Amino acid sequence: MPDRPVSPELELLTIGEAAELLRAPVATLRYWRHLGTGPRSFRLGRRVLYRRDDLRAYIASQDGQGGAPPLD
Repeated sequence: MPDRPVSPELELLTIGEAAELLRAPVATLRYWRHLGTGPRSFRLGRRVLYRRDDLRAYIASQDGQGGAPPLD
């Protein structure tokens, strides 16, 4: 199967990668997940994953501007 570029809205990030982008400890993301707050996440097997677009939406909701900032 040829390598195709991953669409940004489908790009999946691990909890460590999400924590790095948010500049927050992994433990904080785990705590937010436990509380049901923080960026939207889901389980795929045993792994917790985040969509890049969900992280953008979360950041936008926290800064009050409404626009999603680039995470690249």
